[in-house]
Amino acid sequence: MLTADPPVRLGREFNLLWAGQTVSNIGDKISIFVIPTLMILVLHASPFQVGLVAMAQYLAIPLLSLVAGALVDRWDLRRTLIGCDLVRAAVIALVPAAYFGGFLSVPLAFAVVAVVNATAVFFNVGYTATIASIVEPEGRVKAYSHLEASRTTSDVVGPAVASGIYVLLGAGALLVDAASFLFSALQIRAMKPYGGGEGRQEPMFKRLAHGVRLNWSDPVLRRTLQGTLLANIGGPIFVTVLPILAYRGLGMSVGALGAVMSIAAAGAVGGSLVAQRVSARLGAARLIPWSIFLHSAVGFGVLLAPALPAPIVLGATLTLYGIFMVWYNVSTAAVRQARVPSRDQAVSHAAFRTITWGVIPFSVLAGGIIVDALAGDWGILGAAKLTMAGGTLIGTLFAAIPLAPIHGLLQRERAAVEAEVAA
Repeated sequence: MLTADPPVRLGREFNLLWAGQTVSNIGDKISIFVIPTLMILVLHASPFQVGLVAMAQYLAIPLLSLVAGALVDRWDLRRTLIGCDLVRAAVIALVPAAYFGGFLSVPLAFAVVAVVNATAVFFNVGYTATIASIVEPEGRVKAYSHLEASRTTSDVVGPAVASGIYVLLGAGALLVDAASFLFSALQIRAMKPYGGGEGRQEPMFKRLAHGVRLNWSDPVLRRTLQGTLLANIGGPIFVTVLPILAYRGLGMSVGALGAVMSIAAAGAVGGSLVAQRVSARLGAARLIPWSIFLHSAVGFGVLLAPALPAPIVLGATLTLYGIFMVWYNVSTAAVRQARVPSRDQAVSHAAFRTITWGVIPFSVLAGGIIVDALAGDWGILGAAKLTMAGGTLIGTLFAAIPLAPIHGLLQRERAAVEAEVAA
């Protein structure tokens, strides 16, 4: 008689990390919602300025990721994550301080966002290496499903909390994000020491080069790198222009956009809850190209507004957009981590983020510039819709192409191993 496999237990250390990130993710969504709102409604920033500050959110990735990977590879992982959380808590609190002090400006917003996200580069590299250190390989799909569930749950709670606190406190809503970083630091502090520092045994630049080679020499890793890079050309344009479309093109209020984003993210939570099941049924490798193609294709839904009610259009579009992105993140992370030794996780992930996220600063800036350029002939509504559709078209046409053969590559590898064992 067949018996079910025992459930995979992720353990106390993962649960502490997960709890801290769940709260911190909610805080992040508050900042992502409140800072563009302050720029558009308080500072009266132009679309170019909105794109410029959005660029700051990603600028550190191409500049620092490789170096961060090599340095984090040499540092104690737990202490690194705690330090990053404390720095981000202090810096994000500068925005409400500047607002209430009367010196909030676009350059200050740019600087704060740039520093917070430079620190996030180090945190994310260490975070990925931490998962590989504290979770066994057979539990990583489950672990990433839990983390994606938390991220998408924060997508639900974050905008609703942000819009509500913004109505009450204005820029003071960002203090909630600062507090969330402090909570995350406390949770990580409660974890047992779990490793790090393996890279001290080799010269830093040798480790950097090794991380790049890992991503390019392995055919599966290379294809995930290429597909994600192409997706990151169009997707950030869509996300950056969204608040311009909502506030200026469709005349939505802060509360209405917050509610739409929360309702839409509720659907994405459902997607994260079934991600492990979908991955198990289809196979993570087969799910990768389909999820990124569908994620991009549903972006065309914005073209239906305002012919159909804007809240319904944006709600449905963003719901599907989030569901398919969750599936892509879970399946890609599982496939990639299975092919990288634990000691190389930090440098491998750093190289991956440098290349795939390095294009994002230019994409988000391009989004603001294109809207500005088209607004004279098409108006803000038409310019925003055309720009978002253009970004969606890039992902739909190109991103899935290098990802499609991954399933076949893995099958051939497995067949070769089985044949060698049989011989």
